[in-house]
Amino acid sequence: MAEDKKRKRVEDSSTAQKKKKKSVARATQQDLTVKLASVLTPRVSPPIIAASPGLCVSAGAKFNTYSKAPSATPKRKKDRGAANQELLLHSSSHQKLDYTAREDKTKGSEVLKHYIGIFDPSTGQLDVVEAKKMVVRGVVRSQQAPEEALRPRDTTQSTSNLKTELGEEFGTRKAKKAIQSIKENAIKPSEGRGPSAADAAALDSIKEAAAVIPTRNELQAVVDSAKPIPKGNYDAMDIQDVYKPEELIGAEILNAIPVRDWHDAVKKGEPVSVRSRFVANRINRVGGSGENAMQRLRILRYLLFLMMFYFSSKMGKERGTRRLPLREQLRKELAPAPEPVIESIRRKFSDQGVIRKIHLDLIMTHCCVLASIIDSFEVNTWDLKEDLKLDQKQMNTYFSEVGAQVKPKKTEGRTDYIAKLALPLQFPKMKMQRGRR
Repeated sequence: MAEDKKRKRVEDSSTAQKKKKKSVARATQQDLTVKLASVLTPRVSPPIIAASPGLCVSAGAKFNTYSKAPSATPKRKKDRGAANQELLLHSSSHQKLDYTAREDKTKGSEVLKHYIGIFDPSTGQLDVVEAKKMVVRGVVRSQQAPEEALRPRDTTQSTSNLKTELGEEFGTRKAKKAIQSIKENAIKPSEGRGPSAADAAALDSIKEAAAVIPTRNELQAVVDSAKPIPKGNYDAMDIQDVYKPEELIGAEILNAIPVRDWHDAVKKGEPVSVRSRFVANRINRVGGSGENAMQRLRILRYLLFLMMFYFSSKMGKERGTRRLPLREQLRKELAPAPEPVIESIRRKFSDQGVIRKIHLDLIMTHCCVLASIIDSFEVNTWDLKEDLKLDQKQMNTYFSEVGAQVKPKKTEGRTDYIAKLALPLQFPKMKMQRGRR
């Protein structure tokens, strides 16, 4: 019998909890309506809406309130409401500043009123209270007079001091100038006064503003993150781990690049005809490089696809842009690249069929990194420069953007430039302009 009562009590409590949850769910599902309950005009101590342009008023500042009844006019009936009284707030809790808040009387403010709403979500009622709009200003507190000025004047002055005072009062312009020069030369740096209250307040505000100014290293990091260059692991311990092909190209895209025809041609000793001098001069060397031959051939062919993507574009309508051909023509230019590889290149290096300046720089820097990987991070830039139709200065700039060091090397009849990627990478620094004097 006791077990039946206990079971019945548990069932009753569970059913009550279910009913309570259902009632709460119905209450939350109902649309919340807002009703205007009242519009109040306070008689005393109206709420304040204060603004402090150019100031940072501390949260612990305490203000004293001063009120004044408005002047009665024949056209205006006397209203005893607190909203029509003239208010003034004053605070001297700051060490060096006095704060004064006055009403914001601008053009048209006589017919403009401000209100504060107090909303009760449980009842859905809104109480509106008329408020005052005020502006807080800060003034540097007057400095007290020094002790020397409060002391009585010494009557036993020397003859030279008396002559100096007479010369300052009644002397000629030349005599006053000589006296002023003597005084300036007699002043010692140790006897100079400290900063005044206004100077100290200005220095404090400058320190607060300078605290949020980013440092040069932070600005350099922002500039580097916005550059159109391949993203690398700049904390790596080995140069091979800085720019990984799987992260630059994508593991799936890299594995989808066909290189069987190149590999078979290298084994048979047959020539491979391509439109890139850089790629043509390295197919045989890369294809016979041992275990990683297939992977390195995929990287080399992706570099060729990227060059062909750039070669297929033409000058655009806007200045500094290039326009891609239609999709069918682009497939022919990048053959035998599969569709995922073509779409990956098109999405990464163009915007709706247009190659802009940022995409162009991204193509060039990717070509520099891929060429460095193919040539074991020490590449002769001549072939790549001729393929991309760049001058040597532009080619050196793109290699510098990815952290390489470019040095000239004299050969027979010309000067080659060798770009070497080595740790630590050296990126170009942000130039700081000096202010004009």
